[in-house]
Amino acid sequence: MHYIPFNSRKSYHKTPFGAVGSGDDVTLRVILPREFQCRAVWLVVHRDDRRDWSYFPFSWECMEGCGEEWWRITYTPDSPGLYWYHFEYDTDWGRVRINCAGGGIGRINGENADWQLTVYDKKTKSPVWLKGGVIYQIFPDRFFSSGEPKKNVPSDRIIRSDWGGEPMWEPDGRGRISKYDYFGGDLKGIEQKLPYLQSLGITCIYLNPIFEAHSNHRYDVADYMKIDPLLGTEEDFKDLCAAARDRGIRIVLDGVFSHTGADSVYFNKRGRYGSGGAYNSKKSEYYSWYKFRRWPDDYVSWWDIDILPEVNEEDESYLDFIAGRGGVLEKWMDAGASGFRIDVADELPDKLLDRVYETVKRKNLDAYIVGEVWEDASNKYSYGKRRRYLLGGQMDSVMNYPFADAVLSFVKTGCAEVFMDKIITVLENYPREVVDTLMNHIGTHDTVRAVTLLAKSEKAERSPQKRSPERLTIEQLEKGIALLKAASTLQFTLPGVPSVYYGDEAGLDGGADPYNRRCYPWDHEDGGLLRHYTELSRIRREHPCFIDGEFVPISAALGCVAYARIKDGGGVIVIANMNCHEIEYYLPPEWHGARLLLGGTGCDGSTVKLGAAAAAVLDVRC
Repeated sequence: MHYIPFNSRKSYHKTPFGAVGSGDDVTLRVILPREFQCRAVWLVVHRDDRRDWSYFPFSWECMEGCGEEWWRITYTPDSPGLYWYHFEYDTDWGRVRINCAGGGIGRINGENADWQLTVYDKKTKSPVWLKGGVIYQIFPDRFFSSGEPKKNVPSDRIIRSDWGGEPMWEPDGRGRISKYDYFGGDLKGIEQKLPYLQSLGITCIYLNPIFEAHSNHRYDVADYMKIDPLLGTEEDFKDLCAAARDRGIRIVLDGVFSHTGADSVYFNKRGRYGSGGAYNSKKSEYYSWYKFRRWPDDYVSWWDIDILPEVNEEDESYLDFIAGRGGVLEKWMDAGASGFRIDVADELPDKLLDRVYETVKRKNLDAYIVGEVWEDASNKYSYGKRRRYLLGGQMDSVMNYPFADAVLSFVKTGCAEVFMDKIITVLENYPREVVDTLMNHIGTHDTVRAVTLLAKSEKAERSPQKRSPERLTIEQLEKGIALLKAASTLQFTLPGVPSVYYGDEAGLDGGADPYNRRCYPWDHEDGGLLRHYTELSRIRREHPCFIDGEFVPISAALGCVAYARIKDGGGVIVIANMNCHEIEYYLPPEWHGARLLLGGTGCDGSTVKLGAAAAAVLDVRC
């Protein structure tokens, strides 16, 4: 049957749109043909952590024309949680079920699928300072070197003097990496480049790990309480935070709490730190942190990588060390950090996430906590339970991999309908405070560089296993940069906060790790792409709609998408044409009078011309 009795994405069927706060009213409206002779309609709902379903009766509202009956109910969920619902209605021939068929649309007697209603703690607020801004992710060793001498650098490190050379990749016979090369990027270097970042419109810097470790990525923490000596000192970090704050930029650190390095103060497998450590003694103060099957050599490690022994994140001494008074979190917040990105957040227990959130927010209510979750974080199921990341008390927001997938897939394939559905699904499932502070990246240290993925004619994976130093040809790079301009236009204008991986704005290419972590190409940037990113930041800065404005879908068909971001009667329209030919896009009458801000080859107020594989931003007044 083609009849649609309910669509959760239409305001006359469901108000408000998307997630709601606990104790807030939700109005639902089901529309059925008069010929069905419906006698009653029921809302059937249950909270995810409860077994029983509850039935709530609709009230008959009105007739619309001669063929439709409107039924209406106001439902008030009383506590945070993930709720599932569908509808049932009674006729003289029995009871019939209305199920979700995808895209928010209801079908009669379809598959037994339910709608999701995310109910969050409405007292939860995300940091205001991040909204409307721009995040910049830095892999510290590869951004910029101040050239200042360093003290206490371990003698077993391979120090490179050829900035911009190919990163070293020399796995042993078992595929493990035991040798790491360093190019010497440091905290003073980042401080020296703050004027550049400010000119780019950056308001938040997210740093990959900076604590002492014995790899260039530093996810194998050796000492949480020290800055890695190649990066500088604690004073250097304090100076960076203060200088950045003076320019309106905050610093967010990478929090790696699921494992440490085997070569660390805490485990000390190689004996670098004397005779202590859990590997060397069961009497070590750190012994209870780790999961030994048979001490000392048989232990649980992160993804079976033996240089990364897993910690018992619920161990009280470990929790106190990380999140207790005077612990890791407080120390670096006192030094100037404005928040933390939580590494592999979906592999951490609630107990640790709760403690981290409590400590960070107690220290600074306006601090930012963002989790690494690759899937839809509103309904993620891991470690035998439904996770509650976004319901309040665990995270402000998450790294937005669903948006990244949507943007990159659309720019490569031109499938507009799938793009729009992916975007609206996130907006429907996530609380608004989460949406406004989403970390909207299109590439990170864990993925292939965006320009490389977009330039390849074949279907490129986000993080393929094959590692190659192969660079793009001139023709491929030109194609990648053209598509990256379109992708970044979407990235900068969708709800949330764009996160630029260092060098993307310069046209830096690269495949899987370590080639996605090449040095920033100072003095060899693509000038046109850099100006494009700078202009996108300016548009965000000058339009309040990017702080917390509404997202209004306009169209998604035939390789073209259009949407608006609106606040207080003004905002922007974004149009992206992923066809291989130029198009003319006719604006709906309510958007006439729009003025071209970026991209496009012409606009007369009602019609916009866009070249092939290009995007445009227009200024509008409602």
